[in-house]
Amino acid sequence: MKITKITLGCRRTASVYGEGYQECCVYLFRSPVIFDLGGTEKMCSGSSIILYTSGKRQYFRPPDGKTLKYDMLLFRPSSADKQYAAGMNIPFDIPIEVKDDFLISSLIKNMKVCFGMGGRRNAEFMELAMRMVLICVGDQYDSGNSVNTETDVPKYPQLKALREEIYDDPMRSWSIDEICSALGVSRTYFHRIYLAAFGVTCRQDVIESRLVCAEELLADTELSISAIAEQCGYESDSYFMRQYKQHRGYTPTDYRRRAQLRAAAELKALESAEDIGQI
Repeated sequence: MKITKITLGCRRTASVYGEGYQECCVYLFRSPVIFDLGGTEKMCSGSSIILYTSGKRQYFRPPDGKTLKYDMLLFRPSSADKQYAAGMNIPFDIPIEVKDDFLISSLIKNMKVCFGMGGRRNAEFMELAMRMVLICVGDQYDSGNSVNTETDVPKYPQLKALREEIYDDPMRSWSIDEICSALGVSRTYFHRIYLAAFGVTCRQDVIESRLVCAEELLADTELSISAIAEQCGYESDSYFMRQYKQHRGYTPTDYRRRAQLRAAAELKALESAEDIGQI
């Protein structure tokens, strides 16, 4: 995840009509605002938040004679970030009325302080802070709109067992046709109920299970990239490397290097702590 812009304390009296950004956009409003949702207007009288997907045209305005007051944040999510948000059932392009905006506001302010600063931990902090914002948004979202997977999603126990199998056996060649045949459903219906249950598609889970397995091998073994690709169910290392970079934003070699540096730093810190304890 990359944060590209943070603006605090914005004030605006004019309408936003059809504007948009290439990045995903978060608005935290501290004043009444009227959203145009495809021809239907929704009034949020107090604090509210909306997460716009990248490229989404935005339509909102202040009530007559009023001024909009808000904070804004732009970010570029990775595929993993999108999966994270989807897995939490966080709605995009839909305004959410916020009962208490203190924590979200504090997180954004702290991110503003750290925005653009150097340091090897800065990117990690920004990503974790943004995920905390997403968690807060998910908590604020009306629970009545959430799906009760246990009772509302057909075949949920079978789907849950299938998902556990996928993460337990990433090397397996998972066939959607075979899965659908075993469940006795069509491909379209399977896609719909799997997405409703977990917020991601079965294919996304298969990919993620393989990438997670690959990262364990990259960090804990000295296996070659080709050997790791094979153990994670890939027929070619070039396809593995291409898919890994597409979903993670960096190469498997980059990940291994970072893991080695992190392990070395942790070992040094442990040795220093032991030395202090002996003094």
